[in-house]
Amino acid sequence: MPIRLRFALHGTRHNRVFHLVAIEQAQRRDAKPTETLGIYNRYIAKGQPQKTIEWSVDRIRYWLSVGAIPSKSVVKLLEMGNILKPGSQYHPKATGPPSEPISTTPKAPAAAADKVASA
Repeated sequence: MPIRLRFALHGTRHNRVFHLVAIEQAQRRDAKPTETLGIYNRYIAKGQPQKTIEWSVDRIRYWLSVGAIPSKSVVKLLEMGNILKPGSQYHPKATGPPSEPISTTPKAPAAAADKVASA
């Protein structure tokens, strides 16, 4: 089973805390993880100027090196923490215009079908 880096949700209704965990992909959201890598509290505590996250950068890099796949939200957080570079291999591929122009000439099999239909 592939290992994923994703968030596990903990805490009470209006005081959610996210744990960054390495866990098997098929496990439920709050299952026992293989390893807890960090804690992200999205609420700003009194006296703190910004949100904080506590994580083990070495362990996160280890799991990425052995093939763990981070979720989209984890990729965003790792980029903000300068663990992953923007545009890394874990980003979903951007959909843009096709690289080749679309041909408007009919293909040979379609032309053969027209000949059969007219006969």
